[in-house]
Amino acid sequence: MTLTTLLKKGPEEILLAEPRGFCAGVDRAIEIVERALTKFGAPIYVRHEIVHNTYVVNDLKQKGAIFIEDLDAVPPGATLVFSAHGVSKAIELDAQRRGFQIFDATCPLVTKVHVEVAKLHKEGFEFIMIGHKGHPEVEGTMGQLDSGIHLVEDVADVALISPLQTERLALVTQTTLSVDDAAEISAAVRARFPSVRAPKLQDICYATQNRQDAVKVLSPQVDILIVVGSPTSSNSNRLRELAAKLGTLAFMVDNASELQESWFEGRSRVGLTAGASAPDILVKQVIDRIKALGAVSIRKMDGIEETIKFPLPKGLRLDAQGQPMEINSSKLHQQS
Repeated sequence: MTLTTLLKKGPEEILLAEPRGFCAGVDRAIEIVERALTKFGAPIYVRHEIVHNTYVVNDLKQKGAIFIEDLDAVPPGATLVFSAHGVSKAIELDAQRRGFQIFDATCPLVTKVHVEVAKLHKEGFEFIMIGHKGHPEVEGTMGQLDSGIHLVEDVADVALISPLQTERLALVTQTTLSVDDAAEISAAVRARFPSVRAPKLQDICYATQNRQDAVKVLSPQVDILIVVGSPTSSNSNRLRELAAKLGTLAFMVDNASELQESWFEGRSRVGLTAGASAPDILVKQVIDRIKALGAVSIRKMDGIEETIKFPLPKGLRLDAQGQPMEINSSKLHQQS
């Protein structure tokens, strides 16, 4: 066999990260929209993409969801759903003032951060938030207060912030950050502000942590890692970046059509994971495409089994007749 033939040889085995794909917060957010459509009929308005995944958003659009950014686009009396990322107090109050029927799909782990900010603010605390400027979750958390939250995106930013006081200073983070990056920035914050109050519980969500831990185990065992996730998905981007930092060739794709055959030349073992907002149907399609390129075996890695489920809003647990609501089993929620 020539060297050229060896280099052109394609994938042989797929290793699936565990866990991967949908988390409890994403499952809950999508189900809230689907149940609202079932109970009240289309259209249902959703403020921002319910989760950051193109396939999910398009699927819900076909079912009658209308995604908006400005509340002026929502007609009087309409049903409005807040996305999983959360909203600012100003948007929440404006929606209430307009009289919409509101269902809040904010991830409970994001809500936990909002509650902590409100509680500590009443005790006189200022805040340092680690997160990405412009991300809707960051805008929602910072928008819980009129002022007093200082955003840092990296270690360099820590030296630039100027809190009005440092005796009561608390640290919060975006839930979908790189665990390692957040730890590094947190250390820089503590070095400059030794008395800063850390979160009672780690703000970075369990699903983000678990998926990153799985990539750390998987990356050294594969020749290439594919992350299924949309470009706007923070946690998906962090998975690709983490694999690259570990020295593994890594690509993120929104769907199977974005895979390029040249990526797999000379790389027999392919790792595959998915961000917390990516449905399993997309993972299945990527698997089929890699199998078409030559992969003959699939192996699921050992990993944490996630059993967390978050409750739905009371108004969506029962149908109009007061009976437990049933919705058609969505292909978005099906697991492999």
